[in-house]
Amino acid sequence: MSKKLVAYFSASGVTEGVAKKLAEAAEADLYEIKPEKPYTRADLNWNDQNSRSSVEMKNPASRPAIATEVQDMEQYETIFVGFPVWWYVAPTIINTFLESYDFAGKNIILFATSGGSGLGNSQKNLEACVADTAKWIPGKRFSGSVSVEELTRWISGLAL
Repeated sequence: MSKKLVAYFSASGVTEGVAKKLAEAAEADLYEIKPEKPYTRADLNWNDQNSRSSVEMKNPASRPAIATEVQDMEQYETIFVGFPVWWYVAPTIINTFLESYDFAGKNIILFATSGGSGLGNSQKNLEACVADTAKWIPGKRFSGSVSVEELTRWISGLAL
């Protein structure tokens, strides 16, 4: 059985809840992608063009720093990467995470939470952050109320 990791960034706790259920369903280790400088409520105000999240998402080169590293990333064959959907794509801290490790030969599966929008161009945008030899498996958007059983069924249908 291959070793799995669920790595996630959560701004409000919704993605964290799904990530914990996914880790249980996948029998995977859990790692939180914590920003070095935590986001405040004001930072996350997408209605404010000058909020931190708005400024970061307008700048494709933005790479918010991450507080901690994954220990022994080499041991994982499959990495689920989770995030809330921001402006129809992944927050730029996900780019930081993917650019921080060698994913050659590993399976990468995105999962996201959102009030309604799907993954959009997230995978396409993030593929440039990792080695060409990584295997991208199509991901999925979930509501915060997804059950461990639903996640188990989803995982069993993935080509791992």
